[in-house]
Amino acid sequence: MTPDPSPRGGARDPVLLVLAGPAGSGKSTLCDRLVAADPGFTRVVTSTTRAPREGEVDGVHYHFFTPAQFDAKVAAGEFLEWAWVHGDRRYGTLSSSVLGPLLLGKSLVLSIDVQGVESLRRLAAKNPFLARAMATVFIVVDHDRLLSRMRGRGKDDEAEIARRMATAEAELLQARTFDHRIESRSRDEDFASLVAILARVRGGPA
Repeated sequence: MTPDPSPRGGARDPVLLVLAGPAGSGKSTLCDRLVAADPGFTRVVTSTTRAPREGEVDGVHYHFFTPAQFDAKVAAGEFLEWAWVHGDRRYGTLSSSVLGPLLLGKSLVLSIDVQGVESLRRLAAKNPFLARAMATVFIVVDHDRLLSRMRGRGKDDEAEIARRMATAEAELLQARTFDHRIESRSRDEDFASLVAILARVRGGPA
């Protein structure tokens, strides 16, 4: 059982801000902006079996594992949550990346898919410390805007975009199950909405 200590390093309880939304919704950008704007936050680096894209760095953008490496970590119980995403890839969050920092009083921002959020909810139902720290945020993007963003990134071919859009349609149906929602517009407006949500989570202005 995870201990339930008072956070060290400050009077404020640590926050685990969990962001989810379709590919192209801007989750990564929001995480990076929050970490840059608030030194009290660290971004959780998640894990994947997909190959790195050009410019991505292992341990910075993701922990990139081969399927065999991922299997070994699953078998060893090292993942807080993991799931199959887009059919043939796995993504997950290492327990050491979340529980350790939270117990030290460090606030975290985490970008994962809706399956991962559901897994975290089940864990939080059994762990009062995690439940108290966690707040979930879904980024809602309309179909045309999302399609435009995916094509504008220039990272995926049309087949991959079609697969991601199909996943996105299913994910958007889960938006109502989240604690907070951001109706995505511009990057600056989305970040302002995230800051406002964080203030509410903390119980008042930062």
